[in-house]
Amino acid sequence: MKHTYVGKELDLFAAAARWKSYVRDQVAPYVGRDVLEVGAGQGGTTRFLIKPEADRWVCLEPDPSLADALLHSIEAGELPRHCAVRVGTQVDLDASETFDTLLYIDVLEHIEHDRAEVVRAAARLRPGGHLVVLCPAHQWLFTPFDESIGHFRRYTKQMFREIAPPGLDSVRLAYLDAIGLLASLGNKLVLRRSMPNPGQIAVWDKIMIPLSRLVDPILGHTVGKSVLGIWRKPF
Repeated sequence: MKHTYVGKELDLFAAAARWKSYVRDQVAPYVGRDVLEVGAGQGGTTRFLIKPEADRWVCLEPDPSLADALLHSIEAGELPRHCAVRVGTQVDLDASETFDTLLYIDVLEHIEHDRAEVVRAAARLRPGGHLVVLCPAHQWLFTPFDESIGHFRRYTKQMFREIAPPGLDSVRLAYLDAIGLLASLGNKLVLRRSMPNPGQIAVWDKIMIPLSRLVDPILGHTVGKSVLGIWRKPF
């Protein structure tokens, strides 16, 4: 199934190197050698998460124009050759195709039928494999920005528990970016922007993310503007 992505934020957030590095540090221990990255976009997150020692990294992207951008990045050497691109969604893949890791990095909130999606994801996991999901947190932070880029919802830990597919063991549920939560709340209550500007992204990435790296562990990852869920398929 192919579609055109309505969001215009990918170029903005591609420059958020500190945030992407923070996410990489949180999820890297759970990323195996054979990976399906669902909704890979232009590859902004792929560049930070892909491992040189991986056997295969499949970027699944339903927007043909974004998939083309991924292919160009591989041809230009910006992404390694073991990175492959598929146009479509999970339903377009062969049912027998399985992976060590399935990644949904800021993707599940774009999928209307999220519970059905994670059930399909669980079925593609090999024993011992991990499902890794990162989403924007807290519906009370839903803003015109969320609506403008096609979000159906924001999540909480409890919502992750409710959609977790049967048969997978919960490994980790954590909130990330406590300082960024304050910025998001300020945008919702005061600025009410439908799209952040490059200056705001730079301040968030260069100042707030380093602070969140310090504060999040102190708070036990109980506060944040993003929520991370990791599940494991038993052997």
